[in-house]
Amino acid sequence: MPATRLHLVRHGEVFNPERVLYGRLLGYRLSQAGRAMAAQAADYIAGLDRPVGALVCSPLQRTKESAQPFTARFGLAPVVDDRVIEPTNAFEGKRMRLAVLNPLNWRYLMRPSIPSWGEPFTSIAARMRAAMDDLWDETDDADAVIVSHQAPIWITHLSVAGEKLAHNPSTRRCALSSVTSFERHGGVWTEVGYAEPASTGSAVDVGAV
Repeated sequence: MPATRLHLVRHGEVFNPERVLYGRLLGYRLSQAGRAMAAQAADYIAGLDRPVGALVCSPLQRTKESAQPFTARFGLAPVVDDRVIEPTNAFEGKRMRLAVLNPLNWRYLMRPSIPSWGEPFTSIAARMRAAMDDLWDETDDADAVIVSHQAPIWITHLSVAGEKLAHNPSTRRCALSSVTSFERHGGVWTEVGYAEPASTGSAVDVGAV
Protein backbone atom coordinates (compact mmCIF):
# COMPACT_ATOMS: atom_id res chain seq x y z
CA MET A 1 0.00 0.00 0.00
CA PRO A 2 1.27 3.52 -0.77
CA ALA A 3 0.92 6.54 1.51
CA THR A 4 -2.51 7.85 2.48
CA ARG A 5 -1.75 11.58 2.70
CA LEU A 6 1.30 13.79 2.21
CA HIS A 7 1.86 16.99 4.18
CA LEU A 8 4.19 19.76 2.98
CA VAL A 9 5.25 21.67 6.09
CA ARG A 10 7.06 24.98 5.91
CA HIS A 11 9.86 25.64 8.40
CA GLY A 12 9.40 27.99 11.36
CA GLU A 13 10.66 31.53 11.82
CA VAL A 14 14.37 32.01 11.09
CA PHE A 15 16.75 34.08 13.22
CA ASN A 16 17.43 36.83 10.71
CA PRO A 17 18.18 40.12 12.52
CA GLU A 18 19.58 41.74 9.36
CA ARG A 19 16.38 40.83 7.49
CA VAL A 20 18.14 39.63 4.37
CA LEU A 21 16.91 37.16 1.79
CA TYR A 22 18.78 34.10 3.07
CA GLY A 23 17.89 31.55 0.37
CA ARG A 24 20.36 28.67 0.49
CA LEU A 25 22.94 30.53 2.58
CA LEU A 26 24.35 28.47 5.45
CA GLY A 27 23.98 29.33 9.10
CA TYR A 28 20.37 30.48 9.16
CA ARG A 29 18.77 28.69 12.08
CA LEU A 30 15.36 28.85 13.69
CA SER A 31 14.62 31.57 16.21
CA GLN A 32 13.20 30.61 19.58
CA ALA A 33 9.76 31.48 18.24
CA GLY A 34 10.50 29.40 15.15
CA ARG A 35 11.13 26.33 17.27
CA ALA A 36 7.78 26.85 18.96
CA MET A 37 6.11 27.18 15.55
CA ALA A 38 7.65 23.92 14.35
CA ALA A 39 6.36 22.19 17.47
CA GLN A 40 2.88 23.57 16.81
CA ALA A 41 2.97 22.16 13.28
CA ALA A 42 3.92 18.74 14.63
CA ASP A 43 1.18 18.98 17.26
CA TYR A 44 -1.33 19.80 14.53
CA ILE A 45 -0.45 16.76 12.44
CA ALA A 46 -0.45 14.56 15.55
CA GLY A 47 -3.92 15.92 16.31
CA LEU A 48 -5.21 14.58 13.00
CA ASP A 49 -4.93 11.15 14.62
CA ARG A 50 -3.48 9.57 11.50
CA PRO A 51 -0.40 7.33 11.44
CA VAL A 52 2.73 9.04 10.11
CA GLY A 53 5.24 6.71 8.53
CA ALA A 54 7.83 8.90 6.81
CA LEU A 55 9.63 12.19 7.44
CA VAL A 56 11.70 14.05 4.85
CA CYS A 57 13.35 17.47 5.01
CA SER A 58 15.53 19.68 2.86
CA PRO A 59 19.27 19.83 3.65
CA LEU A 60 19.13 23.37 5.08
CA GLN A 61 19.50 23.98 8.81
CA ARG A 62 16.10 25.61 9.30
CA THR A 63 14.21 22.64 7.85
CA LYS A 64 16.28 20.10 9.76
CA GLU A 65 15.49 21.96 12.98
CA SER A 66 11.81 22.21 12.02
CA ALA A 67 11.75 18.42 11.54
CA GLN A 68 12.94 17.77 15.10
CA PRO A 69 9.48 18.06 16.72
CA PHE A 70 8.18 15.50 14.23
CA THR A 71 10.96 13.13 15.25
CA ALA A 72 9.98 13.63 18.89
CA ARG A 73 6.30 13.11 18.13
CA PHE A 74 6.46 10.18 15.73
CA GLY A 75 9.86 8.58 16.37
CA LEU A 76 10.97 9.07 12.78
CA ALA A 77 14.49 10.02 11.74
CA PRO A 78 14.27 12.65 8.98
CA VAL A 79 15.61 11.69 5.57
CA VAL A 80 17.32 14.58 3.75
CA ASP A 81 16.18 15.06 0.16
CA ASP A 82 17.94 17.72 -1.89
CA ARG A 83 14.93 17.93 -4.22
CA VAL A 84 12.82 19.78 -1.64
CA ILE A 85 15.38 22.54 -1.02
CA GLU A 86 14.86 26.30 -1.40
CA PRO A 87 15.46 27.48 -4.99
CA THR A 88 18.52 29.49 -5.94
CA ASN A 89 18.22 33.26 -5.98
CA ALA A 90 20.50 36.05 -7.19
CA PHE A 91 19.50 38.22 -4.22
CA GLU A 92 20.78 35.89 -1.48
CA GLY A 93 22.36 37.86 1.33
CA LYS A 94 20.74 41.15 0.26
CA ARG A 95 17.93 43.23 1.72
CA MET A 96 15.35 43.23 -1.06
CA ARG A 97 14.07 46.76 -0.48
CA LEU A 98 17.54 48.09 -1.17
CA ALA A 99 18.60 45.56 -3.80
CA VAL A 100 15.77 46.36 -6.21
CA LEU A 101 16.80 50.03 -6.22
CA ASN A 102 20.28 49.22 -7.49
CA PRO A 103 20.41 49.38 -11.33
CA LEU A 104 23.04 46.62 -11.33
CA ASN A 105 20.35 44.22 -10.08
CA TRP A 106 17.63 45.14 -12.55
CA ARG A 107 18.77 42.46 -15.01
CA TYR A 108 17.57 39.87 -12.50
CA LEU A 109 14.06 41.33 -12.63
CA MET A 110 13.67 41.39 -16.41
CA ARG A 111 11.66 38.17 -16.78
CA PRO A 112 9.66 37.38 -13.64
CA SER A 113 7.71 34.65 -15.43
CA ILE A 114 10.80 32.36 -15.46
CA PRO A 115 11.94 33.86 -12.98
CA SER A 116 15.11 35.60 -14.11
CA TRP A 117 16.39 35.95 -10.51
CA GLY A 118 16.82 32.22 -9.92
CA GLU A 119 15.75 28.63 -10.57
CA PRO A 120 12.90 28.33 -13.10
CA PHE A 121 9.45 27.68 -11.63
CA THR A 122 9.11 24.64 -13.91
CA SER A 123 12.28 23.11 -12.44
CA ILE A 124 11.05 23.63 -8.88
CA ALA A 125 7.69 22.04 -9.68
CA ALA A 126 9.31 19.05 -11.39
CA ARG A 127 11.72 18.22 -8.56
CA MET A 128 9.03 18.63 -5.91
CA ARG A 129 6.65 16.35 -7.79
CA ALA A 130 9.40 13.75 -8.18
CA ALA A 131 10.17 13.84 -4.46
CA MET A 132 6.49 13.59 -3.59
CA ASP A 133 5.90 10.70 -5.99
CA ASP A 134 8.83 8.73 -4.59
CA LEU A 135 7.86 9.32 -0.98
CA TRP A 136 4.24 8.41 -1.67
CA ASP A 137 5.25 5.09 -3.21
CA GLU A 138 7.78 4.32 -0.47
CA THR A 139 5.46 5.03 2.49
CA ASP A 140 3.37 2.06 3.56
CA ASP A 141 -0.26 2.88 4.39
CA ALA A 142 0.45 6.00 6.46
CA ASP A 143 0.87 9.75 6.10
CA ALA A 144 4.18 11.28 5.03
CA VAL A 145 5.67 14.65 5.95
CA ILE A 146 8.06 16.80 3.94
CA VAL A 147 9.53 19.84 5.70
CA SER A 148 10.38 22.33 2.98
CA HIS A 149 10.24 26.02 2.08
CA GLN A 150 7.71 28.61 1.00
CA ALA A 151 8.49 28.76 -2.73
CA PRO A 152 8.60 24.99 -3.37
CA ILE A 153 5.39 24.45 -1.40
CA TRP A 154 3.50 27.26 -3.11
CA ILE A 155 4.69 26.26 -6.57
CA THR A 156 3.56 22.71 -5.83
CA HIS A 157 0.15 24.11 -4.92
CA LEU A 158 -0.02 26.00 -8.22
CA SER A 159 1.14 22.99 -10.21
CA VAL A 160 -1.36 20.61 -8.62
CA ALA A 161 -4.17 23.15 -9.09
CA GLY A 162 -3.29 23.53 -12.77
CA GLU A 163 -2.59 27.24 -12.35
CA LYS A 164 0.18 29.30 -13.94
CA LEU A 165 3.45 28.92 -12.08
CA ALA A 166 4.48 32.55 -12.60
CA HIS A 167 3.30 34.62 -9.65
CA ASN A 168 4.09 37.52 -7.36
CA PRO A 169 5.98 36.08 -4.35
CA SER A 170 4.19 38.52 -2.04
CA THR A 171 0.86 36.80 -2.78
CA ARG A 172 1.80 33.31 -1.59
CA ARG A 173 -0.45 31.52 0.88
CA CYS A 174 2.22 29.68 2.80
CA ALA A 175 2.76 30.95 6.34
CA LEU A 176 5.58 29.90 8.62
CA SER A 177 5.03 26.32 9.85
CA SER A 178 1.92 26.02 7.70
CA VAL A 179 0.74 22.61 6.54
CA THR A 180 -0.41 22.02 2.95
CA SER A 181 -1.81 18.50 2.49
CA PHE A 182 -2.18 16.38 -0.63
CA GLU A 183 -3.44 12.97 -1.70
CA ARG A 184 -2.69 11.03 -4.87
CA HIS A 185 -5.28 8.84 -6.56
CA GLY A 186 -4.75 7.18 -9.91
CA GLY A 187 -1.48 9.02 -10.25
CA VAL A 188 -3.17 12.42 -9.89
CA TRP A 189 -2.36 14.74 -7.00
CA THR A 190 -5.10 16.72 -5.25
CA GLU A 191 -4.71 19.30 -2.52
CA VAL A 192 -6.95 18.35 0.40
CA GLY A 193 -6.13 20.89 3.08
CA TYR A 194 -4.23 23.93 4.26
CA ALA A 195 -3.69 24.92 7.89
CA GLU A 196 -1.77 27.55 9.83
CA PRO A 197 -1.43 25.96 13.27
CA ALA A 198 1.44 28.16 14.47
CA SER A 199 1.24 31.52 16.20
CA THR A 200 2.91 33.85 13.67
CA GLY A 201 1.41 37.26 14.49
CA SER A 202 4.71 38.92 15.39
CA ALA A 203 6.97 36.73 13.24
CA VAL A 204 9.64 38.12 10.93
CA ASP A 205 9.17 36.53 7.52
CA VAL A 206 11.32 38.45 5.03
CA GLY A 207 13.94 35.91 4.00
CA ALA A 208 11.95 33.60 1.74
CA VAL A 209 12.99 33.29 -1.91
